[in-house]
Amino acid sequence: MSFKPANKIQDLQYFGEFGGVNPSISDSATYTFLSAKKMLDTFEGHAEGCYLYSRHASPSTLYLGEALAAMEGTETANVSGSGMGAITTTMLHFCGAGDHIVSSRTIYGGTYAFLKNFAPRFNVNTSFVDITKLDVVEAAINENTKIIYCEAVSNPLLEVADIRALAQLAKKHGLKLLVDNTFSPMSISPKELDADVVLHSLTKFINGTNDTMGGVVCGTQELINSLRSVNDGAAMLLGPSLDSMRAASILKNMRTLHIRIKQHSKNALYLAKRFEDLGLKTVYPGLASHPSHELFKSMMNSAYGFGGLLTIDVGSLEKANALMELMQHENLGYLAVSLGFYKTLFSAPGTSTSSEIPEEEQIEMGLSDGLIRFSIGLDDDIERTFRMMRRCMNELGILESTKKILETV
Repeated sequence: MSFKPANKIQDLQYFGEFGGVNPSISDSATYTFLSAKKMLDTFEGHAEGCYLYSRHASPSTLYLGEALAAMEGTETANVSGSGMGAITTTMLHFCGAGDHIVSSRTIYGGTYAFLKNFAPRFNVNTSFVDITKLDVVEAAINENTKIIYCEAVSNPLLEVADIRALAQLAKKHGLKLLVDNTFSPMSISPKELDADVVLHSLTKFINGTNDTMGGVVCGTQELINSLRSVNDGAAMLLGPSLDSMRAASILKNMRTLHIRIKQHSKNALYLAKRFEDLGLKTVYPGLASHPSHELFKSMMNSAYGFGGLLTIDVGSLEKANALMELMQHENLGYLAVSLGFYKTLFSAPGTSTSSEIPEEEQIEMGLSDGLIRFSIGLDDDIERTFRMMRRCMNELGILESTKKILETV
């Protein structure tokens, strides 16, 4: 891949009102007009460069949106107050009563709950499929299907979507491909692989400090204009707005994203290899044992690695909880949801971020009770971290039980 997302961000130049190296923050909810006609023109979308009301847009949210669009290689972007705010408004933009969505079955629990439990209130229904099987995806498409939705790297099983092939399938049937790239910013650029829309939860890696929520929809100017329409735009009328102060904060954190992603990936690959060497059932796209390892390599911007997420399976929820509590006690990370923090975060997805998915469906997709999802932090001495984690596993007898399981296979 020749696309350089960090260069795209680096090339943006925003000056503050008084020459500041950071753009000025627009700390206003509403904006004045020099004439009544200019206000009318702005409401009708004919006054470029004028601001109306911060639920629509503000200079600060537009600065952030343009940086995110540059990163993803799209024409423009619209930011929102959360990742779910971006996902739900975009889906409701493309779909109305009677329409149908084909979605990956392994997705963030909140997205799953929206599609499974909430969208049917509007007579929008979803078929959940194994996104890695293109024949299954195509078989789920019907005359009412409007979009194919997936995560570039899925939450929490780390399945990898073949974005190029899915984009071809979408075009074949006249559909839009929406890709949530929250787990793999910079590592994968879905627009470069022909996805129509790229979504992110900015709360995670892009912000990186777990102090604010945010989301973004990256796409064409036509799409973003329609989302912001004061008459029928989902992003305008449903109100998932991002505050200017938070937008400015996220924009500043984006300047170091490329450095952070490289370190997250480096540390995750090191731990994944060492965990696998210990005999633990380890899933990480950077391992040759991952079923989509070569696919990821064919799509990735290689400088940024395979991402900061990995999973291990320790056999039971009881052992998973005990290990996570002990690792937190030893200051190896936090027993917490979310990802992209400087400190490692770990959780048992079946009882946390994927708890909205019914137990029988979790079993069907391979989400076991003993699965622990790690968002690997920015540790400088990752070898030390591994040694301490191994001691925790030894103390709880996890490695011994793993050895016994391997001996019986």
